[in-house]
Amino acid sequence: MRILVTGGAGRLGRSTLSTLEAAGHEVVSIDRATAPGFTGRQLDIDLAHPTAFADLVAAEAPDAIVHLAAIAVPFSAPEADILSTNSRLAFTVLDAARQHGVARVLAASSPTVIGYGSPTGWRPDYLPLDERHPARPWNAYALSKQLVENTVAMFARQATSTIFGAFRPCFVISPGEWAGEPTQQGHTVVDRLNDPSLAAVSLFNYVDARDAADFVLAWVERAGAAENGEVFFVGADDALALDSLDRLLPYPEAAALTGTAPAFSSRHAAERLGWAPTRSWRTELAPGQRALLRSPDHARPTTDHRPATESSHP
Repeated sequence: MRILVTGGAGRLGRSTLSTLEAAGHEVVSIDRATAPGFTGRQLDIDLAHPTAFADLVAAEAPDAIVHLAAIAVPFSAPEADILSTNSRLAFTVLDAARQHGVARVLAASSPTVIGYGSPTGWRPDYLPLDERHPARPWNAYALSKQLVENTVAMFARQATSTIFGAFRPCFVISPGEWAGEPTQQGHTVVDRLNDPSLAAVSLFNYVDARDAADFVLAWVERAGAAENGEVFFVGADDALALDSLDRLLPYPEAAALTGTAPAFSSRHAAERLGWAPTRSWRTELAPGQRALLRSPDHARPTTDHRPATESSHP
């Protein structure tokens, strides 16, 4: 297939480009930045210009589009800018795909639509969280991602030949971050493991960028018309924590999250697409970084550990 990937130079984008290319697809990166190491074509197209992107889709005639481009960090720009930019880019990409009969279109959403981390308090209806849980966005970033999902659903209702989908990748960790490179929040994975307050706001969710890219590949190759408009959680099979979540999360619903159980379920992706993550911090963390880990007792909060606001992309 010929596949256009918007946001190809981002954390998830880089792994997505290489994974799709390695699977034999012709991949074109659409980004204002350059994706290092990618050997395919890279185009600088302003996605805020609907005509320019629609013309590109008409010229390229792709079989699929993967839309990752967005303002990816909450509160990194004025709230109104985040809301308008992310929702506008998604509409531009999905509408161009509809106009030109692209067979498959997958757009990135976010687990933040669930609403955890709200400064006014949040409690899950149940744990682990899945796609049936109500969305309760409390900031412009989360709201923009809910609008992305609603836009996917709207176009799916109109579709006669295009399959649309959305996925919620958890806190994306790129390969270099396992060796100590800073995450998108500026601290390291080890910092996040040793200090539970850093990951508590996102309920300790995460996913290796390569596993998320494998999901993209699975969706592009296997999604069928019966799943048109569906949303998928995409996360690791464990929590980014040294201790079990029944001891780290303040919710009664967390009592079942013993051992390494995560707060987010990717079961839907497994059932629909046969996708499952193959990497975790336990298998990927570099030896030198692993040596810096504290014991679970030293890493456990000693005061109230109710999640607080986190101003980064979970």
